[in-house]
Amino acid sequence: MEHVVWEIGLALAIMALAGYVANRLHVPIVPLLILAGMAVGPHLPDTGFLDLRFEASKPLIDFMGRIGVLFLLFYLGLEFSLNRLIRAGRKILVGGSIYIGINFTLGLLYGWLAGFPPREALAIAGITTITSTAIVAKVLVDLKRTANPETEMILGMIMFDDVFLAVYLAVLSGLVLSGATSVGGVVLAGLTAVGFIAVVLVLGRLVRPWLNRLLDIPSADVFRLVVFTALFLLAGFGETVHVAEAVCALLLGLVLADTEHRQRIEHVVVPFRDFFGSVFFFSFGLGLDPTALGGAVGIVLGAVLLTLVGNMVAGQLAGRTAGLSPRAATNIGVTITARGELSIVIANVAKAGGLSPAVQSFTALYVLVLAILGPLLTRESRAVYRALNAVFKWEPVQPGRSRRALAGEASPSPARPARTAEPGGSPVARPADGRGHRGDGHDPGT
Repeated sequence: MEHVVWEIGLALAIMALAGYVANRLHVPIVPLLILAGMAVGPHLPDTGFLDLRFEASKPLIDFMGRIGVLFLLFYLGLEFSLNRLIRAGRKILVGGSIYIGINFTLGLLYGWLAGFPPREALAIAGITTITSTAIVAKVLVDLKRTANPETEMILGMIMFDDVFLAVYLAVLSGLVLSGATSVGGVVLAGLTAVGFIAVVLVLGRLVRPWLNRLLDIPSADVFRLVVFTALFLLAGFGETVHVAEAVCALLLGLVLADTEHRQRIEHVVVPFRDFFGSVFFFSFGLGLDPTALGGAVGIVLGAVLLTLVGNMVAGQLAGRTAGLSPRAATNIGVTITARGELSIVIANVAKAGGLSPAVQSFTALYVLVLAILGPLLTRESRAVYRALNAVFKWEPVQPGRSRRALAGEASPSPARPARTAEPGGSPVARPADGRGHRGDGHDPGT
């Protein structure tokens, strides 16, 4: 194909079809968007009839995917808040350390036992450790769990994960690109990432009154431009100091969540979040060639099993340390299962450093499996908890108590907040304090 607009139109039609099928089957849309991307793309042969290789438009689709990550994380930050993050600081440090410690150790051992050389094993450890910020954010929003008690811990672990990624990538790049490790460079990269995050959060608290006045803009068009300008400028600046742009978007959302304009910003962001978020997952699938994945099936299945076990153990330990119930801790373990864009970044560094091509095949199949399995397990976390509870006996089954009650589902209550509608027509709950729909994400059944 040669016409970019025509290609974009076809891509949107495929995404719309995937969304329609997901809606009809009542399954998460993320896996179907990835599979839809894999089903078409540059790896397809030229049939001469209807060319779906998207060669001219792929850079544009990839860029729109990057924008989708920004909006997903920005919205997630708005649903959280800086005050809540500060209150949960110790829990986040403890939970993140537990998660990284368990999964990185397991990944390093697995890579070594699978026969990979040391540098490839180090890459495998990062690929199997870093969870997908975008997929987790999308799943939390889709399942309306942003106000669940365990979501605070999940978001904190994601942020800890991204800080670890900055340090890890500095080490991996030094090893595979230059052939040597500079201790000074590694330390500087880590301190820069942590310092940037700390400065943004501290400044956000200090300038909140000023932000309230700045955003008091009558014009909807100007208000939208100001918000989007702040989002892209902060993400771009973070990228220049080696802090992931997704983390910057999340930080800006956290800062603006404590302003008087949070609800207005949410209403502006939601349509862009939904559209560009869908493009991101389609573009991710578009970059995968299904015919190159066959040789990695065995080692990927072992890694997936190890990841599921490691995440569940980490979720239980982190959740229990934070005082959460076994059910909430189970939700943590399954929600952080997805792997995606950040694992692909690590694989690209390995490729640039000339590491074994087996790392690429492993990454593609591993990410695909967990990008599909993660949202499905999260959606069915209630059943996962029941199965685990039957084995570990966390909560005894009382005579006459239903399985629904055992799963911790809330009974209908007359005090339940009234429901209203958010942009796009999804019904949401609005708490009594008038703070908008932070409570709309509460999923009492999970």
